[in-house]
Amino acid sequence: MTHIDEMKQRVATLREELNDHNYKYYVLNEPVISDYDFDMLMRELQQLEEEYPELADPNSPTQRVGSDINREFVQEKHEYPMLSLSNAYNREEVEEFDQRIRKIIGDEFEYVCELKFDGTSISLTYENGQLVKAVTRGDGVQGDVVTDNVKTIRTIPLVLQGEGYPSHFEIRGEILMPFDVFEKLNAQREEANEAPFANPRNAASGTLKMQNSAAVAKRQLDAYLYHMLGDNLPSDGHYGNLELAHQWGFKVSEHTRKCATLDEVFAFLDEFDVKRHDLPVATDGVVIKVNATHLQEELGFTAKSPRWAIAYKFKAEQAIAKLISVSYQVGRTGAITPVANLTPVQLAGTVVKRASLHNADIIAQLDLHIDDNVFVEKGGEIIPKIVGVDEEARDTHFMPVAFICNCPECGTPLIRKEGEAAHYCPNEATCPPQIKGRIEHFISRKAMNIDGLGQETVDLFFREGFINDVADLYELTFEQIEALEGFKEKSAQNIVKGVEASKTISFERVLFALGIRFVGETVAKKLAKALKHIDAIAAATEEELNNIDEIGPKIAESLVAWFAKEENKALVERLKSYGLQFEIEEEEEVQLSSNLEDKVVVVSGNFGTSARRKELATLVEQHGGKVGSSISAKTSYLLAGEKVGPSKLQKAEKLNVPIINEEQFLQLLAGEELEQPEAIVEETIVEEAPEVTVVQEVEEPIVEEKTAEEEAPKEDDSSNEFPTQQTLFGF
Repeated sequence: MTHIDEMKQRVATLREELNDHNYKYYVLNEPVISDYDFDMLMRELQQLEEEYPELADPNSPTQRVGSDINREFVQEKHEYPMLSLSNAYNREEVEEFDQRIRKIIGDEFEYVCELKFDGTSISLTYENGQLVKAVTRGDGVQGDVVTDNVKTIRTIPLVLQGEGYPSHFEIRGEILMPFDVFEKLNAQREEANEAPFANPRNAASGTLKMQNSAAVAKRQLDAYLYHMLGDNLPSDGHYGNLELAHQWGFKVSEHTRKCATLDEVFAFLDEFDVKRHDLPVATDGVVIKVNATHLQEELGFTAKSPRWAIAYKFKAEQAIAKLISVSYQVGRTGAITPVANLTPVQLAGTVVKRASLHNADIIAQLDLHIDDNVFVEKGGEIIPKIVGVDEEARDTHFMPVAFICNCPECGTPLIRKEGEAAHYCPNEATCPPQIKGRIEHFISRKAMNIDGLGQETVDLFFREGFINDVADLYELTFEQIEALEGFKEKSAQNIVKGVEASKTISFERVLFALGIRFVGETVAKKLAKALKHIDAIAAATEEELNNIDEIGPKIAESLVAWFAKEENKALVERLKSYGLQFEIEEEEEVQLSSNLEDKVVVVSGNFGTSARRKELATLVEQHGGKVGSSISAKTSYLLAGEKVGPSKLQKAEKLNVPIINEEQFLQLLAGEELEQPEAIVEETIVEEAPEVTVVQEVEEPIVEEKTAEEEAPKEDDSSNEFPTQQTLFGF
């Protein structure tokens, strides 16, 4: 054996030993060597890697310390979208979730209960047992690549141990800052006269986005992994995949439990409503998931969340504060939001000084008086709100709170539309918060996603007279921006490049970015797909719009009213002239035939890979059909792969829905008649994992105006689940 071969073998041995010790120390809390001995092994490895750079490895244990090189983050699209979870705040809502589940898949299933960690979501990709990529949640569709920073987190394996893991898979979890680390960090910041972090979640999120990975390493972040995705997962059960993930070196919560009944689920909720206060990291609830991944596939997703999972939020903590005053915020649609200004109180790990009062009706119901002692809690432990008043402590000279009559920003008399709770400022043209709010919405990540621009920059450009509407963004020049105090060449270039790059954003996102009331992301996609061009949408009548799937009377009325205004027509024409996308590109709408016109096809079961399932669903639409999510009397065909859920088969048979296989489906696409349209595929009940997605909800600002999509009438966002009292093996 040559000398270099000996060194190569020694390096491999050291890496294997260090990875094993790292796992035992940080994941199992069972160290078998001293810190000194660990450091000596690490030092030897570092010296060998420096002496023999050809043996370097990006996933070596030496990379845990991070780098002093600053790197800007790039964004990457998620292979599987990171959706949010629907929430439940009491047992009744959990029971409703359970009933919805049983109605679709029957009674033969289990739940998995796991703690809902209050940190920042992360998606990790492994290939051949090595970490290759770490991406933040971002907007759910794409996020920031933070691989270098994540490598510094000791509880995330760089190289997997054991065997049996897929050659390519994704695992998701939560990056957290433990309470003891958070307290030390804030003490250090206060000593340095720096503002302390509000809570561990904010500290973890801010740390993960630092440009210097060496600084990230010093923050001692932690991570819990809770969800695996891929085409060839080893187990059909979510719980079974977590057990295997633990064996491969991932830190999975020891408190994860399988539950066979709803009573067992409630017992878990009650147990950890108490125990959560003794945990080393922040939690704000319990996530309840259907265990079997083939049943998750059968249940599917709404536009925003999986139907097979729900987040139960623990009852909010409550505190008493004094009401000092009420101020009023103006949103981008002109809605006026009253905000209570309070004496500071500690609540659920943060200092609360303000709480939303929502509207005039809430103020009247609470019968608020200035100087009242009020009961404050956090809705879902995120947004502070006033839930009551200590009337016994009220003095006779306390003045009642009266809702304002004029806009606090422009002085315009407020209006209140019939049937609505909010008051509005009708001065859309010149009311500053409305103008800036529309621009901020336009540049936001889910809309035009313009790099380099934020709320403060928009405010500055507005005050300088550079922008007065969203079209003005496309007339900004490098020279204008660079001349402003605080802007350097690079930041000015980034803004100009970001504006230019936004011209390639797809039509449905441009439509959403316009900020038309009630036109959220989902509605914008429906409109773009149905009418193809902005001119067609502008010319559509309320009746025509109402005939589009999921477009109701309020949305239709809002669209017609928006396009009736001359200033909005002029705005669209200006944006067209700058090159924005106002029609669906031809390649986005491929119509191969009309052989499935007016047909509804439900695609269920395993077709080899989740990618093939998507291809089949796309083919339905490309041949004029519509993809259904569940069996009903309107279903034309059930396209069934292997391991279809028995309840779907039974329902299809009951409703006389033809059950076809992939070969018969391709016959339909070719316009051929089926010889046996009702031939039933083999009723195998064993299941296989499809694509599934779980993400923790993103925290919203304290008193932000609702988005247009939130204000619009909502579809039924079903989601719930539960299961054998069992704790993960080996924890």
